[in-house]
Amino acid sequence: MIKVGIVGGTGYTGAELLRLLAQHPDARVTVLTSRKEAGLRADALYPHLRGHCESVFEAPDAERLKGCDAVFFATPHGTAMTLAPDLLDAGVRVIDLSADFRLSDPAVFKQWYGLEHASPQWLERAVYGLPEVDRERIREARLVANPGCYPTAVQLGFLPLLEAGLAPRQGLVADCKSGVSGAGREAKLGSLYCEAGDSFKAYGVSGHRHWPEIAQGLGRIAGGPVAVSFVPHLVPMIRGIHATLYVPLAQPLDELQATFERRYADEPFVDVMPAGAHPETRSVRASNLCRIAVHRSADGAHAIVLSVIDNLVKGASGQAVQNMNLMFGLDERSGLLAPPLAP
Repeated sequence: MIKVGIVGGTGYTGAELLRLLAQHPDARVTVLTSRKEAGLRADALYPHLRGHCESVFEAPDAERLKGCDAVFFATPHGTAMTLAPDLLDAGVRVIDLSADFRLSDPAVFKQWYGLEHASPQWLERAVYGLPEVDRERIREARLVANPGCYPTAVQLGFLPLLEAGLAPRQGLVADCKSGVSGAGREAKLGSLYCEAGDSFKAYGVSGHRHWPEIAQGLGRIAGGPVAVSFVPHLVPMIRGIHATLYVPLAQPLDELQATFERRYADEPFVDVMPAGAHPETRSVRASNLCRIAVHRSADGAHAIVLSVIDNLVKGASGQAVQNMNLMFGLDERSGLLAPPLAP
C-alpha cells in the first residue's frame, strides 16, 4: 500500500485528490496538512467525503511527510520548491501540482511568477508529467511537475499533428475557456457568483502564466521552437476546459481523423471522437478523460481541433494520480476508471 501525503489539502485540487484516492486500491492518505485547518476532519470541510475519508488535517511536519512514499503538493506557487527538496533527499517521491517545477528555465519562471527559484538543482531533474508524451521518464522520476489545466488540453490537441510534422511551427492559435474552479477556492472578487455568472470574458490576453508552459511543451513535441497564440476565457460554469485549436494547413491533409486515431489508439485517457463530433465539457465532468475531435475549416485552410477536459481532474488531480501510478509501477488507470458525471 502506497503511503500518501497531501500538502495543502483544503483547496479544490486537494479535495479532488482525497476523492480520487479514497477509491484507489493501492494507495492510502496517511498525512494531510493545513496550518489553518489543523485538527479538523477532512469530511467536515468537505461533507461529500463523509464515509469515504477519515483523514484529519494537521500542521505540516517534515518528519511525518518523510514517512510517506509519495507526497502531493496542492499548494500555491513557491511552496513546493522550498519544501520538496528535503523530502526528495529522504527518498520520498513528489508530485507537484503547482507551477514550481514546470518551466525548465529559472529565468523564465521568475519572469512569469515573480519568484527566484529556490531549488534550481531539482528543477533540472524534474520530469514534466504529461503521460501521453513522456510516460517512460515518468516511471523513473522522483519528482514530477504536474501540468497545468490549459496546457494539458492544448498540448494533447496539437500533439498528433506536431509530432507527425503535419503542422507548422508558427501561426498556431489556442482559444480556450475555463470554468471558475480554475481560479481556486480562495475568495476573489472575479470568482464570485455575481461577478462570473451570466457573463463571458477573455483575460490574460497579452500574457498568461500558462503560455510559456504551452510553448515549452509544444517545442519539445515538435523538436524546435513553436509560435503559438494563447487566449484564455472565463465562462460561468464550475468545471471544465474547452480548447479550440487552429492549425494552418500548407496543403490539404486527407488523414486528419486517422492521424489522431492512430496516435491515441493506446492511450487510456484520450478519446478521439468520431469525425464531425463536438465534445462538450460536461461529457468529461469528474473524469480523467480528454475528449478530442478534429475538423477541417470550411475553406480547407485550417485544421480545427476541439479538446475538452475537467480542469480539476485530467487538468490537475486526476493526472497527478495517473502520474503516481506510473511512478510506482501500477496500472495507470488505478483509481481513475469511474465514468464522467451527467447531467
